[in-house]
Amino acid sequence: MLHRSLLNCSLLHRSLLRRSLVLIGCCLLGVATSAAAAKRPHIVLIMTDDMGWMDLHCQGNAALRTPRIDALARQGVRFTNAYAAAPVCSPTRAALITGLAPARLHITQHGADGAQFWPDDRVIQPPLTKHELPHETTTVAERLQAAGYATGFFGKWHLGSDKKFWPTEHGFDVNLGGCGLGGPPTYFDPYRIPALPPRKTGEYLTDRLADEAITFLRREKDQPMFVCLWTYNPHFPFEAPDDLIAHFRGRQGPGLKNPVYGAQIEATDRAVGRVLDELPKLGIDQQTLVIFTSDNGGWSGATDNAPLRAGKGYLYEGGLRVPLLVRWPGETAADTVIETPVVSMDLTATILDAAGVTLAAGEQLDGQSLRPLFTGGRLQRDALFFHYPHFAFHKANRPGSAMRSGNYKLILHYDDDTVELFDLENDLSEKHDLAKTLPDVAQKLKARLTNWLEETNARQPVKRK
Repeated sequence: MLHRSLLNCSLLHRSLLRRSLVLIGCCLLGVATSAAAAKRPHIVLIMTDDMGWMDLHCQGNAALRTPRIDALARQGVRFTNAYAAAPVCSPTRAALITGLAPARLHITQHGADGAQFWPDDRVIQPPLTKHELPHETTTVAERLQAAGYATGFFGKWHLGSDKKFWPTEHGFDVNLGGCGLGGPPTYFDPYRIPALPPRKTGEYLTDRLADEAITFLRREKDQPMFVCLWTYNPHFPFEAPDDLIAHFRGRQGPGLKNPVYGAQIEATDRAVGRVLDELPKLGIDQQTLVIFTSDNGGWSGATDNAPLRAGKGYLYEGGLRVPLLVRWPGETAADTVIETPVVSMDLTATILDAAGVTLAAGEQLDGQSLRPLFTGGRLQRDALFFHYPHFAFHKANRPGSAMRSGNYKLILHYDDDTVELFDLENDLSEKHDLAKTLPDVAQKLKARLTNWLEETNARQPVKRK
């Protein structure tokens, strides 16, 4: 892999070398080198950490303040049935950066195997899972880099503790913040994040990451850019600027469990707004595709996921359903709401579609470009699948797999091989199990889910002896 060794050079040398390899990369990936290629959009991919489906004002949470992200929703498309690839962070991050389902990647849990969450009284043994993104995979950053994009990563990675698995080894020219940490030791400088040197004592992490992303945008604006701002917020630890906490203190109630968490959401909104403000200043806002989403549902200990059931670590809607906003000038209409179910890997396919990058023969993604939906079309599928055969950090969930087909949602539990069936159109909170009422539907969906698990070679738990 020639480009991996080249990425060890200085930023200046990387930039020069990247430009010299653009034509080679374009030929390999089938990207046009004509004037049309110059019209490829800049891409800003923002992913928050543990932000729940109801953690934005535009999603219906009146207790929170997210004016900048709400404005982004009004300017583009808001998806109401968007799903993370998994109910915990690392599998979703791997899925989004590669376009492949966690089951296919065998990255289905976060944390090292030695630190897995296995109750002593468990009746099944979860399978082993990879915790580093293998170099054998091809990331969207590698594809875009080969197509002439400047690639920058700012924030949480959590796909390998060793430096040889960090973002610069997976197609990013620049990495600030991306390492093996699942959360920052602290949100205030000095952060003690290996990939982010201290800068100003007491500075807030989300503001720092926004600064670094803006610096990258200013430096690389004259060529196509792919910028990942993957905020650590609002993940634990619960820390936020005092002025923001003060607003939420004493206002706990529906939509707000913790005033510090509310402040973390607003701090994230403020930082995202600063990055978005930079686009028109640079004259590139009309040439930039902006995507905003989260890596999994909100943690129930910190946020109010109602009306969704449960939260992070569960295969119920509270663990899987996430916010998703897309603004793509010339492609998306303002103030549009789309109800079609979509999943993290669709964002990968959409990004490659926007950049004009095609896959080589024999390659595949587990997502589809969202572009047809922007013009009233449909996607060529009727189901989404999920695989989380593990115990979550709270140890209260049941390892399983799930699928959504139309309005039906099926969850397969591995401890006793039972299923639950819900009609999400009439039972968003998943209170009424229809598996016994509609056994034919449950059996059909279980068979489809089982076939998908076999097709992806998903690792399965086993009964304990």
